[in-house]
Amino acid sequence: MGAADKAQSWRYVEEITPEGAPAAGARARAVELDVDSVTPATGALLATLAAAAGARHVVEIGTGAGVSGAWLLAGMPSDGILTTIDVDVEHQRSARTAFADAGVPTSRTRTIGGRALEVLPRLADGAYDLVLIDTDVADLQLLLEQGRRLLRVGGTLVVPHALWFDQVADPARRDPETTTMRELVRSLLESEEWTASLLPVGSGVVVAVKR
Repeated sequence: MGAADKAQSWRYVEEITPEGAPAAGARARAVELDVDSVTPATGALLATLAAAAGARHVVEIGTGAGVSGAWLLAGMPSDGILTTIDVDVEHQRSARTAFADAGVPTSRTRTIGGRALEVLPRLADGAYDLVLIDTDVADLQLLLEQGRRLLRVGGTLVVPHALWFDQVADPARRDPETTTMRELVRSLLESEEWTASLLPVGSGVVVAVKR
């Protein structure tokens, strides 16, 4: 399969994936807020992972406009609780709108304002089924340590944008963001503490299960 065929296949995956109104509305608000969002195919993967894990306790680091949160909630059990953390009040307001549009009771979501590295230490060890890290690349390694602490054994860590907008695969790209993401992906794939896989969905997703 040539590069053109692969590009066509990736476009097909994105185009064939339907997106519900709550996530689509959040995506439109993300454009207005100038916030990056996961693609529909990445969102569908998040929902699938949450469903496969029966994830009742999920932490999302980086609320954004609520696109990924809406997808996660779509895959979680009806009694699952999403804790989502972001420093921006407007982002969380958009997310709450998306969750309300999806008919999710407010008791099923906790939106916490603040820097993740200041908030996460207050959350309980080994209490979560899935942790999504989608925030500043500069903090990724520290957030990875927090994510591992928060997850139960068998819990799932998800990091979107793992190919960093098609730059990770290019060895000539050595800017700090690309280098940090490249090193994070490699560390997860090589670590004996995780069972991990890198998926070429959206702008890349690395999925790791805590051993």
